[in-house]
Amino acid sequence: MLSDQGIPLETIALLVGHTSQVTTEAVYRKQLRPVITRGAEAMDDIFARAEGDAVA
Repeated sequence: MLSDQGIPLETIALLVGHTSQVTTEAVYRKQLRPVITRGAEAMDDIFARAEGDAVA
């Protein structure tokens, strides 16, 4: 739920007591995947617009 609300993985790791965000990623992989996918799609959109602006 925290990840869905945009809370950084590092913060979630601290809150749940993991010493590393790698542990958090492994434990909560299924919950984090949709957030990571949305982030990647947003970056694709941003870069596509930036490339379009540079050409114009």
